[in-house]
Amino acid sequence: MPTENTALGDLYTEVIGEHSRSPENKGELAAATVRERGHNPSCGDEITLELQIEDGIIKDAAFTGVGCAISQASTDIMIDLMRGKTVEEAKRLAELFTSMIKREVTNDAALEELDEAIALKNISNMPARVKCAVLAWHTLEDVLEKKQ
Repeated sequence: MPTENTALGDLYTEVIGEHSRSPENKGELAAATVRERGHNPSCGDEITLELQIEDGIIKDAAFTGVGCAISQASTDIMIDLMRGKTVEEAKRLAELFTSMIKREVTNDAALEELDEAIALKNISNMPARVKCAVLAWHTLEDVLEKKQ
């Protein structure tokens, strides 16, 4: 009989697998107002994040690029979360995600607003994969900083 942690781990693995196999947000965004390239030289993951920002709100987003399942899933999940958020909310959520990966925030209740991104929480146990998980989030932070 599986334990709750095993069942939860399986659910998280399923979420990551689903987003990496069929990323709904992959493609070019014709109405993009900003673009930023993110690259992880240690493993070759590379994305271009495109955002349509109007009146301080992320109206839409998409990405192109190549990488491992974790980087592709993390990017797709992040875009789902950021769509419709203000630039300030997006920055805060990106910081929360990074804090989760660094194990600075571990309380699931505090992490609930990350929605499906919480599926990447245990990546912190795999140091070689951390950069894969945070690539999109750092790219988002970079593009939002440049936007200001």
